[in-house]
Amino acid sequence: MREWRGVGLVGGWQVSASVCFYAVFATTAFLRAEFGLSRFRTGLAVTAVIAGYTAALFVAGAVVDADGERRPMIGGLVLMGLGCLGVAVAPTYPLVLAALVFVGVAYATAMPATNRAVLVVAPEGRRNLAMNVKQVGVTAGSGLSAGLITVAGARTDWTDGFLVAAGVAVAVAAVFAWGYDGRDGSGVLSPPDVRGLLSGSGYRGLLVAGFFLGAAVFTTTGYVVLHMTDAVAASAAVAGGALAAVQVTGSLGRLGGGALADRLSIPQTTANARVLFVQAVVSVAGFVAVTLVGAPLPAAATFAVLGFFVLGFPGMYYGCLTALVDDEEVGAATAGGQTAINLGGLLAPPAFGLLADAGGYALGWYGLAGCAALAAVALVPLVRG
Repeated sequence: MREWRGVGLVGGWQVSASVCFYAVFATTAFLRAEFGLSRFRTGLAVTAVIAGYTAALFVAGAVVDADGERRPMIGGLVLMGLGCLGVAVAPTYPLVLAALVFVGVAYATAMPATNRAVLVVAPEGRRNLAMNVKQVGVTAGSGLSAGLITVAGARTDWTDGFLVAAGVAVAVAAVFAWGYDGRDGSGVLSPPDVRGLLSGSGYRGLLVAGFFLGAAVFTTTGYVVLHMTDAVAASAAVAGGALAAVQVTGSLGRLGGGALADRLSIPQTTANARVLFVQAVVSVAGFVAVTLVGAPLPAAATFAVLGFFVLGFPGMYYGCLTALVDDEEVGAATAGGQTAINLGGLLAPPAFGLLADAGGYALGWYGLAGCAALAAVALVPLVRG
C-alpha cells in the first residue's frame, strides 16, 4: 500500500480543489434568492468560474512544465481557498462573480499539475488506474461540495459552506506540502509549443474528441435534474438521487476503464484510446435510451448506466493524452485538452436548452448522441494504433 501513498496525496489534493471549484454549481439557487437575480444572471456564476478556469489553462500548463507540479499545486490550492473566502464575504453579486473568476483561475493548476504528478507517483504498470483514481477526486469533490453547500444553506447560511471549503483547502495544501516531493520542471518558462503539439494528428483528434465529450458530460450533469422533473414527472428527491447516481457510476466507470487499459498488452496510447472509443460509442446508445423511458425510477436507472460511460471518460482521455506526449510537454498538452473540454462545456448546454425548448428534451439528447458519435469518429486514428 505504501506505493499508493503518493496517489492518495494527489487524489486528496484533487478532492479538495474540486470542492472549491464545484461549490458554485450547488449555490445557484441561494445566489438567486439572496441577490434577487434573473435566471440569466444566476447562470453567470457558473460561466464566471468556468471562464476563469479556461482563460488561465495555458499559463498554468507552462508554469507546471517549467517549475514542476509541487509548488503550483500548493499555491493553487491556497489561492482557491482565498477565492472561496472572497465568495463568502462578498457583499454584492458583481464581487461574487469576481471571486468566482479568481477560483477558476486558481483551479487551472489542477489538471496540468495533477496529470504530471500521476506520472511521478503511479506504481509500476498501474499508471492508467492511478490516473483514474485521481480523476475520481473530481466527482467526489463535486458531490461533497453539493452536500456541504446544501447542509450549510439549510442549517445556517450557504456562505458557511464556502468558509469550510476555504479552511479545508488551506489545510490540505499544508499536508500536501509536507508529504509530497514531486519532480522538477525544465526550469525554462516559455509559451506552450502549440504548433508542435498540433502537428500530431493523434493530438488533434484528441482535441476534437475532448470538445464533444466535454459537451456531453457538462450538459448531462446540467440537465439530468431538469429532465427528471420536467419530462418524467419525478420528485425533487428522485431527481437529485438520479444526479447523485450518475456521479457515483461515473466514478466507477473511471476506475473500471483505468484498470482495463492497464491490462491490455498494447501501447498505452492505443489502450486508452480503445477504452475511450468504447465509452463514446456506448454513450451514443445511452443518450438515445434516456429518450425512451417515461417513468421516474427506470429513467434514473438509465441515467445511472449512461453515467458509467459518459462520466467515465476523463481519466481515459488524460491517460491517452499523457501517453501521447513527452513528460516535459504534459502541462501544455493537458492545457490544450482541458480547454477543448471546457469549450464544449461552455457552448453545448445553451444549445441543448434551445433544442429542448424547440422540440422537447428528446431532441437535446439526440444532439448529445451526435456529439458522442463525433467524438468516437475523431478517435479512430488512435484506436487503430
